[in-house]
Amino acid sequence: MLKHIFLFIAFATALLCNAQKVTKPVLPAVTAADVKVTRCAIDTTAAAAYLYRHGNTYFELNGNYWVMVTEIYTRVKIYTKDGYDYANPELVFFSGNSKAKGSFSKAVTYNVENGQLVKTELKKESEFEQELNDDYSRKNIALPNVKEGSIIEYTTTVKTPYFSNLEDWYFQYDIPVLDVRYDVSIPIYFVYNVYTVGYVDLKMHDAKLTLNQKTDTNEYYYLYTAKNVKPFKDEAYVSNKENYIGKLMHELSLVQLPNQTPQNYATDWKSVTKKIYENESFGRELRYDSYFKEDFAALMAGVEGDEAKINTIFNYVQQRMAWNENNGYLCEKGVKEAYKAKQGNAADINLMLTAMLREAGLDANPVIVSTRAHGIAVYPSRFAYNYVIAAVKVGDKTMLLDATSKYTKPGILPNRALNWEGRLIKKNGDNEKIDLMPKANSKEQIVIMAEIDGQGTITGKARDMYLDQRAYTCRELYAEVSKDTYIEKLEKEYPGLQIDTYVMSGQKELEKPLVEDYTFTNSLLAEVIGNKIYFSPMLFFTQDENPFKQEIREYPVDFVYPRDDKFLITIKIPDGYVIESMPKPLTIAMEENIGSFRYNVALSANNIQLSASLSLNYANVSKEYYRTLKDFFQQMIEKQNEKVVLSKK
Repeated sequence: MLKHIFLFIAFATALLCNAQKVTKPVLPAVTAADVKVTRCAIDTTAAAAYLYRHGNTYFELNGNYWVMVTEIYTRVKIYTKDGYDYANPELVFFSGNSKAKGSFSKAVTYNVENGQLVKTELKKESEFEQELNDDYSRKNIALPNVKEGSIIEYTTTVKTPYFSNLEDWYFQYDIPVLDVRYDVSIPIYFVYNVYTVGYVDLKMHDAKLTLNQKTDTNEYYYLYTAKNVKPFKDEAYVSNKENYIGKLMHELSLVQLPNQTPQNYATDWKSVTKKIYENESFGRELRYDSYFKEDFAALMAGVEGDEAKINTIFNYVQQRMAWNENNGYLCEKGVKEAYKAKQGNAADINLMLTAMLREAGLDANPVIVSTRAHGIAVYPSRFAYNYVIAAVKVGDKTMLLDATSKYTKPGILPNRALNWEGRLIKKNGDNEKIDLMPKANSKEQIVIMAEIDGQGTITGKARDMYLDQRAYTCRELYAEVSKDTYIEKLEKEYPGLQIDTYVMSGQKELEKPLVEDYTFTNSLLAEVIGNKIYFSPMLFFTQDENPFKQEIREYPVDFVYPRDDKFLITIKIPDGYVIESMPKPLTIAMEENIGSFRYNVALSANNIQLSASLSLNYANVSKEYYRTLKDFFQQMIEKQNEKVVLSKK
């Protein structure tokens, strides 16, 4: 998934080299024949495609200050109406209190009318600008006269004095791109580490030393190209497409200006975590304890044993504090003010939790985390993480805790924090990797007692029991909606389902399973043809469609956490009917203990009894096993859709 490329420039050697001339490509003009093309050659289903997406980043001098300029030329072919959105591009950039500027230019739409190529230029009134906040601005344009077959082109330019990180350059998009390239010219005074993400067949050309005539500065020129890149398919079970989509990332590692001391920005995780720990909104907040001392003494009176201490402290912080839904590993209010206000961000709450665990004599430390929405930490940086939880060691085991949710418990994290690895930061600023992913399978058990009548209507009682991570997920979901809305959601999820009575228990008792009990009616599960009734014994839990549709997948499958699903369903057949046929048993297992499926249907008196179980034993499955997963799910779904056939006597 991730490749690291470290570029280091030996300045003394570089200055002795002969500068080379760089020749940029001249793109062909748009023709009437181009407009008449009706389908993309590399993806015939595409609604639009980037014909060219060329970026060029270079540096210029504004007085005594360096300014980074990024120009991007884009040419898009619109094939269908679904591609019209690409004719309304936006430019979002870090403006830094208006110190950076962004603009559109050379925006044109091409069509063929009466056999002739017609060019329509963008009018000023079709440009829109919005200041998102003090730091970011957005500009939009709406290209004119766009229709099926149109070709549009435009150029964006951003000039900024901020260049510690270049904007990520993408080689892959939601639509195909036939020709994508990125030219980068960097003065020899600046050195960047370069990282690539994704699976695009990216060609990295040899670097060249060149002379910039305008700045009279030697600079290194880099060229990256890719051709005929297929779109990124956001298939089922993808954590965050930014972790896998093809892109290039730059991080400033060294600045060596003439006659000045070199500034080394290159870093490692030890340096990063040490700086985070030394930040007053992190390390100092962990050392405060006076604000909770009095309450703490009463809270811990008579509490013995590590497990009891952990549970008591965790429950206290969880119930006292309200999360303001802001992430961050640095405190917003500070633990003292947050404790008093009974509200704070993730750092306010979980650094407070860590401090209290330490006060109880436990080996507790904060763990910085990148949430699933934030993506995977690619390289050592203070910006790689955006969240913090607590870790406490008991014996040879490490337990992870997060008190921002009212429905977690020690050892159960919110789903947002289940993102591969975090970094535990010790009191001296040292760090160690922490695996965030659950090891035990979370369980769900569904028990149904039902009966079917001669018209094919099925009625019954259902009990759905959730444990561990599954219980947390459902509790969090249920907390956001009313009972009626939740029932409506269930009925919409399972067509034909009508819930008559519904009761949920265990929602507040986190040490117990979460249980749903309901009665139901469904008239769409069975098909009556002549004297026969056909239905799947999995009832409305029958899975109809394989979630894995691609032939090849270039990124891992993310199930969030490992799981066990168990189904015990009993269906009474109507009087006057007999079993003509039933699905045969099936047991299948994937290699490397990835998962298994067991399915058995039996007859007892006039009852059909189904026992089925699905185990997925890993939160993440490598792309190398995609075919295994796809075939496994296909066999499972085909078995679930096999019918019981009832015949009238």
